[in-house]
Amino acid sequence: MPEIPEEENRLPPGQYIPRGRPIIHYGRVPAFRPQTWRFQVFGATASGRDEEFGWEEFSGLPRSTVVADFHCVTKFSIMGNEWEGVPAAALLDRVPPAPGVRHVMIYAEYGYSANLRIGDFDRPTTLFATHLDDKPLSPERGHPLRLVVPHLYAWKSVKWVRGVEYMLEDRRGFWEERGYHNVADPWKEQRYSYQEDPGDGPP
Repeated sequence: MPEIPEEENRLPPGQYIPRGRPIIHYGRVPAFRPQTWRFQVFGATASGRDEEFGWEEFSGLPRSTVVADFHCVTKFSIMGNEWEGVPAAALLDRVPPAPGVRHVMIYAEYGYSANLRIGDFDRPTTLFATHLDDKPLSPERGHPLRLVVPHLYAWKSVKWVRGVEYMLEDRRGFWEERGYHNVADPWKEQRYSYQEDPGDGPP
């Protein structure tokens, strides 16, 4: 089994390890009603049809566990989190995108959104998490479902996820429209849109 590097060697530039586990989110914490909860996959699907999952059906998709660090754009990093849930790859297998799809938009409660390149969404470590460190997510951390994209800044790890749109062309999500970097690679400190190079974002 390969050795995991020491925490300080896993910290992206400009990040620090805080005491405890800070919680940051936009808007209020939504109530979870499993009987009426729905997850939608729409846009450029291979079948041309939208798909919808209830909570039991989505929870029944293949599951996996990912141990990964978590890097907030506000500069703290939480190290060695164990996330459990449905890998993004399992959703892509169940509802394949059309051949020309290069981006996805992740939607959450209250209209929140974040865009991702399909290559970031389809990584083995990208997960629709239901559990953190063997416990169900707390409401403040995204219960019942949050996306986890460990290799990008954490605003891409959307809490309270309710859907995915397959896109042929890129569009900016909630924070990307408000001045945050379109790609969000913490190792390149891609925090703000003024740092974008040509090709990092939509025109």
